[in-house]
Amino acid sequence: MNMSQRLVWNLYAGAVGALSAMLAQKAVRGAWKMATGDEPPDPNDPATPLSEALIWALAGGIGIGVSQLLTNRFAAARWEKAMGTPAPTRSRVNFHL
Repeated sequence: MNMSQRLVWNLYAGAVGALSAMLAQKAVRGAWKMATGDEPPDPNDPATPLSEALIWALAGGIGIGVSQLLTNRFAAARWEKAMGTPAPTRSRVNFHL
């Protein structure tokens, strides 16, 4: 894989990842509002109960993590289809448990 392909991959994956992160954040905030009827808490505010701050942090982490996983898989699949080669960061080792 040459350097120009690696640069294009980094730009493509970065753009798709940034858009995905913004959408995931909006989705997590919307899910919180729908589930609780309230705005998401500020976990850094000492007035926010610790349990609520922890639940918010977990919800955000899971939402962003799942979004990142799906985005990475999507970007790698589209790269392979368009370029005919595996994405530069894609691992070539398969683990089966």
